[in-house]
Amino acid sequence: MTYEEVKENAKKNIGPKCKVCPECNGLACGNILPGPGSKAPGNGAHENWKAWKSFRLNMDTIAPNTPADASFELFGKSFSMPLITAPIGSIAAQYNPTDDVCDYNACTVAACEAEGIACTFGSGIVPRVFPHGCELSKSHGGILIPIIDPVSMETIKNRIDLVNETRPFAAGVVIDSAGLALLKKSDPNAGTKTVEELRELKEYCKVPFILKGIMTAKGALKCMEAGADAIIVSNHGGRAQGETPATADVLPEIVDAVGGKMKIIVDGGIRTGHDIFKALALGADAAMICRPILIAYYGGREEGIRAYISKVRTELTDAMYMCGARKLSDITRDMIR
Repeated sequence: MTYEEVKENAKKNIGPKCKVCPECNGLACGNILPGPGSKAPGNGAHENWKAWKSFRLNMDTIAPNTPADASFELFGKSFSMPLITAPIGSIAAQYNPTDDVCDYNACTVAACEAEGIACTFGSGIVPRVFPHGCELSKSHGGILIPIIDPVSMETIKNRIDLVNETRPFAAGVVIDSAGLALLKKSDPNAGTKTVEELRELKEYCKVPFILKGIMTAKGALKCMEAGADAIIVSNHGGRAQGETPATADVLPEIVDAVGGKMKIIVDGGIRTGHDIFKALALGADAAMICRPILIAYYGGREEGIRAYISKVRTELTDAMYMCGARKLSDITRDMIR
């Protein structure tokens, strides 16, 4: 199955809110919420996409004629490249009412295991989603990372209890969804967390601890104070707050603040292997992709996701080869402009 076939199939299955654009850029879906769009005012999904497109690659073919190796290690686990699929907590409200995010998670982790990359799942608001995801991770070598919503401390700890039992290779909390109306409706105690509360959760968790939704150097330093092992630079795909900057625009200042002291992952508008190359050149350790993975699921389930991941890997290794990088550590900021 080619990726073009995947996209054609997706148009038939994904529902009316996503238009399966030639490249997922947030324009056709606009401010459709719940759905794939952004929170008004503005269009954060499109701004994320546009920011990555503003960078260009500096070609340099005066280099050894050897293959580019995109292999990557995170928390002692080896992967084929620094791509992680981003978490989704629910798809029924956003796409089709009968859609099941548990099936999406099952297809995603199977595809990611076959392609040698890591993946995540969101805890969601349906009670069965989190235990199902933890069991999926356990049966697939721990590569499926649970990302827990910022609900009450008691509920988060209850979920971490299951994490500590099933032992994925990492787990995290997504703090940028603190103001989502749907989350507040499901748990009135959901919301923002203090450094002290995050440190308490970090100490309670027995696997490497990630915080998702960091958009400033100040926020990154707070995460470091809390003891986080990694952060995800993210504005929730533009869905949590209008008029936020693009993730590519804030990544360099965050790297300057905490780079080398904790792992830095970035998401938001990343669509191709070229975008991943740009993220690494700006100092990220890895990148996440969300919406296109979902489109690939609707276009071919596990096979569709694998087709998309394979396309991204080819784009990344091609960019590395043509810019003079033969391994990830060779990628430097002067390889983009």
